[in-house]
Amino acid sequence: MENHLLLCILLLIPAFASSDFLVTHVRNIKKRNADNDLVVNGIEIYSMKIDSKVTSRFAHNVITSRAVNRGNVHKEVFFDVELPKTAFITNFSMTIDGVTYPGTIKEKEAAKKQYEKAVSKGQTAGLVKASGRKTEKFTVSVNIEAASKVTFELTYEELLKRQFGKYEMFFKVKPKQLVKDFEIEVNIFEPQGITDLEAEGTFITNELQNIIEKTFSEKKGHISFKPTLDQQRTCANCSQSVLDGDFTVRYDVKRTTPDNLQIVNGYFVHFFAPTNLPKLPKNIVFIIDISGSMSGREIEQTREALLKILDDIKEDDFFNFILFGSDVHIWKETLIKATPENMDEARKFVRGIDTEGMTNLHGGIMRGIDMLNAAHEANLVPKRSASIIIMLTDGQPNVGVSDTQDIQTHVKKAIEGRFPLYNLGFGYGVDYNFLEKMALENKGLARRIYPDSDAALQLQGFYDEVSNPMLTDVQLNYPENEISDLTRNSFKHYYDGSEIVVAGRFIDNNQNSLTVDVRGEGANDALLYTTQQDAEETAKAFQEQEYIFGDYIERLWAYLTIEQLLEKRIAATGEEKENLTAEALDLSLKYKFVTPLTSMVVTKPEDNENQDGIADKPVEAQAMFLTLLSAAPPVSYLYTAHPSWYTSVDGDPHFIISVPQKEDAICFNINENPGAVLNLINDPVTGIRVNGELIGDKRANSDAKIQNTYFGKLGIANKHLGLKLTVTPEKITVQNGNEKTGFTWLDSVTLQQEGLTLIINKEKNLVLKMGSGASFVIVLHQVWKKHPLHQDFLGLYTLESDKLSPQTHGLLGQFFHPIDFTILEIHPGSDPKKPDATMIVKNNELTVTRGWQKDYRRDPKNGVDVPCWFVHNNGAGLIDGVHTDYIVSSLF
Repeated sequence: MENHLLLCILLLIPAFASSDFLVTHVRNIKKRNADNDLVVNGIEIYSMKIDSKVTSRFAHNVITSRAVNRGNVHKEVFFDVELPKTAFITNFSMTIDGVTYPGTIKEKEAAKKQYEKAVSKGQTAGLVKASGRKTEKFTVSVNIEAASKVTFELTYEELLKRQFGKYEMFFKVKPKQLVKDFEIEVNIFEPQGITDLEAEGTFITNELQNIIEKTFSEKKGHISFKPTLDQQRTCANCSQSVLDGDFTVRYDVKRTTPDNLQIVNGYFVHFFAPTNLPKLPKNIVFIIDISGSMSGREIEQTREALLKILDDIKEDDFFNFILFGSDVHIWKETLIKATPENMDEARKFVRGIDTEGMTNLHGGIMRGIDMLNAAHEANLVPKRSASIIIMLTDGQPNVGVSDTQDIQTHVKKAIEGRFPLYNLGFGYGVDYNFLEKMALENKGLARRIYPDSDAALQLQGFYDEVSNPMLTDVQLNYPENEISDLTRNSFKHYYDGSEIVVAGRFIDNNQNSLTVDVRGEGANDALLYTTQQDAEETAKAFQEQEYIFGDYIERLWAYLTIEQLLEKRIAATGEEKENLTAEALDLSLKYKFVTPLTSMVVTKPEDNENQDGIADKPVEAQAMFLTLLSAAPPVSYLYTAHPSWYTSVDGDPHFIISVPQKEDAICFNINENPGAVLNLINDPVTGIRVNGELIGDKRANSDAKIQNTYFGKLGIANKHLGLKLTVTPEKITVQNGNEKTGFTWLDSVTLQQEGLTLIINKEKNLVLKMGSGASFVIVLHQVWKKHPLHQDFLGLYTLESDKLSPQTHGLLGQFFHPIDFTILEIHPGSDPKKPDATMIVKNNELTVTRGWQKDYRRDPKNGVDVPCWFVHNNGAGLIDGVHTDYIVSSLF
């Protein structure tokens, strides 16, 4: 239900600049040339243009950046573009001194093989990553010689979706640099005619407002923004750019009839958006996760959003609340009408919502479905009304029925297509694949709610999208003997301010007319009519051809078909999934779209330091995980803004326990023989278990009292998901049931499958997330291969450990819960630099030593010294029991 086209302005700036700059940049130390403030470290950008052509809601966008190396040595230039997640890249090229290097779109496996050739050389680059809520970032770099010129050109396409009565194009403008020839140009052609066209920017001053050219008449609209160098400056003599913020274009079309049908070259598109219909009453059940992980800001924002939503509920609506933690709680036994008295009582109930227990998602959602079904069967709600379920959760089911496949089956059987289910996943701990599958199977959709300060507004914003149903059971029927390859033509609800789009292909390419029967159920009666169109009428509407690009209706049909095939594929299994995949892949290759099934290989000049790169299309669950990565410093990938307790084990082996309330840490070592397997984490609720096997040096050191040991193998399992990950310094193996997938540390990999996200950063570290539990970073330590003693080993860092249950234990896991201690009697120790003290912890009085241990998350080579209180004797008195209690028989 996204309705925007998000384009981004990109320029060239130094690579150390903030990652949210939508720019082309130079990876070097920033220098200003006093004689020419257009040159940054020898690079001048002399042209930057975004050219957007929109024909009947289908947008074709070309982003072009031109630069010249004014320096005396070669420079590496980066081209960064942020584009909408809903867009498909269709072309990319870079031209260096007149020689063009194009991107080639291939089936993902074929692209991967070509990419692996570059991997073997150690010269690769993943080109597309998630970069925000609505966008993903395309990045490519190239070295250019002194005096050389480079032109980057990226093309992508998208069907604009109508929301709240408008189509929107959203430009993010953050160049942070002056550009000689800078321009945004948007041309819109709508055969129905344009009614509204507006452009605004958060950075627009009075002077800049005057240079936004905006014109529209009948079918054509035009927006141009082309500031001069002086108009870009923050002040008369400044070299900084004032262009910093959002630039938005919105428009709508004339609607003299409920729909519009267009026929071109054997394809048709049908736009359906009736206006001035009476609103349907709605019956809405809010199912809210109140488990312990929702405590704090999340539950506060949920309460805030629900109170605002209650203000919008109409008196003809029926509603109820269902809360699920370990148990299921209901506000009322059945749906009730939104009378003023009931609304006051509802507000009081919402203000009292608080968190408790675990996550009985199955119990909550089934209670909501049963309640809505019962209300219809007992005629408690109007016959002509729209029923909706909205579920909000931040985790995964772990009480009652917790198998996600079983939950999906039960939910689909209970709903039986009667009403849509909308699943809202709060934060990054949800199994988004599960929520999305379940919603799509039940004619709804899933949406992620980002755990930011505006989460309440995000919740309210989603409700606003579905708060005004106008029709139910909308069916657009086309002659079966005339049409093939029809996109979705049946819709459970039509919402005010939105638009239904159907496209198809004629069996006979020469056919030039079409008759469509339209049906829907409204508030008072059925909507029934027949619409007709022929190619001649379309041609009349398209007499002004200057804004039309290629066979736009055919490409619109292909885009919409691929989008819907990929959507169906999410919930499909077996042969059905294989057929959907094959069909979507064929279309993706034919029309040259970068989709989740294809990749674009970018080949660079042979003498470039960075050679082939590959552009993939991230999926939502993977994209959000990568967003976390991109927001964090190197290696510390999943560090949240407010981390709970994190722990690590690294070195030989050193355990570091962070105690944030003390702004301090506790350390201890475990001295055990090579071959011993230690249980590090065990959570019986989430099913996550982590064990580590110790290795020693290549040969024993006769001079050492205690032999060094390290972790040479780690096993991470989630028994609920049937997943196992085995990591050694040589390879990484993923086992899903009986299927095994292997990687080496020479690979750069992003693996996304149900319940698992795995990212391997070549020869450095890997990042792992299983389900909604904690995230893990495993650091690879490599030593000189000919070292007489030492060998490669691993370090383990646990992040977001608060996502695991209170029952978690193990050498590390027991410290995921708050621990307190008191330090007394600090006095000189045997080492003058390391004082001793008395620690009171767990009712034990221990002698501890102030020292340092290495944290390798941010610097895997040298590490960072972490001051801590060191507990002697294998953590005796600090850990529960003794260290030998944690020795287990095998890795799994």
